[in-house]
Amino acid sequence: VNLTMESVAEIYGKASLGVVLTGMGSDGTDGAARIKKAGGRIAAEHESSCAVYGMPRSVVEAGHADTVAPLKNMAVEIVKMCSE
Repeated sequence: VNLTMESVAEIYGKASLGVVLTGMGSDGTDGAARIKKAGGRIAAEHESSCAVYGMPRSVVEAGHADTVAPLKNMAVEIVKMCSE
């Protein structure tokens, strides 16, 4: 996840959008930081809909999430971020 997000940040810069969904550990946190540094946006899944709140928690606690939403609302949040 980190490697993919880092590549996205490098190629797309401020047009980058990363989405971190349920998962164990902290994978995605460093990649989210790179996207944020490039001017992009990050969405993280809310704890209430996660099977495992490890990856999203790490991103949220690191302060990288622009929005946090349950999975059922994630598509709406992504569209909002892409429309801004």
